[in-house]
Amino acid sequence: MQYYNQDTYIYLDGEFVKANLAGIDLFGQSLHYGYGCFEGLRAHNTLHGTRIFKAEQHFQRLSNSCQSISLPYKWDNNELIQKTYELLELNSLRSAYIRPLVLSGPNMHLTSATSAKIMIAAWEWGPYLGHDLLRVCISKVQRPNPKSFRIEAKISGQYVNSILASSEAIKQGYDEALLIDHDGYVAQASSENIFIEKNGKIYTPPLGSIFPGITRQTVIGICRKFQIDVVEKNLTVTDIHEADSAFLCGTAAGIIGIKEVDHIVYKEDWQHTIGASIQRTYKKLVLEEENYEVII
Repeated sequence: MQYYNQDTYIYLDGEFVKANLAGIDLFGQSLHYGYGCFEGLRAHNTLHGTRIFKAEQHFQRLSNSCQSISLPYKWDNNELIQKTYELLELNSLRSAYIRPLVLSGPNMHLTSATSAKIMIAAWEWGPYLGHDLLRVCISKVQRPNPKSFRIEAKISGQYVNSILASSEAIKQGYDEALLIDHDGYVAQASSENIFIEKNGKIYTPPLGSIFPGITRQTVIGICRKFQIDVVEKNLTVTDIHEADSAFLCGTAAGIIGIKEVDHIVYKEDWQHTIGASIQRTYKKLVLEEENYEVII
């Protein structure tokens, strides 16, 4: 798809500039080593106008990600949120995916950055994985060991692993891949968290080897609000195969049901699952059709 044209603006280190004129530092560590941090946010055309869902949490996580790898973060998040809304208006976007990216300054040494720039882009983008139920496989690509990488941060270089996993899955005729952690448990999809339903309860892998998604936390909040049993525990491949139903969640993908894993089709009709109820509630939440104050 085309993410920008000659009329598209981005926010680049304090200014709104045309995307096709922005340029890139060819000697930056972000380009050479993947030493950068990013975020993904969604703006929704709600009953109260264009709203960015949980903007404060996303920009705080961007700051935390940079701090975790000693990448300078000199910006005020409230100002960045304001500039993001201005960017949406400048590009006439009511619903959009938003991508902030912190880039390191020029440095060819393997040392921490001393300078950085921030870029914010936005474009119209439907659900990342589409609307249909997914066909998923267990990937041969393993989730990075938490002792070797800051897995709680959205670091650019880390996502090469996700590209390998999802590309492998698509070549095999699937829509997405599930990655195993260093202990042999199912961790997550390439860029989404996973939940399964079994005997009326919802299960999801615990923090430790997974990315602590904001949408994941929202799903847990929805479950607690409506007294749905949600258990955080290590999940085996057998647990995934023998579940009654399952779904993925993430900012880009939203909440989307899984039809089958490794050709094993889930027995429950998705529309009658707990996951489908959570999906409907989540849509109402992001569109501000209902306000659930306890959902964080």
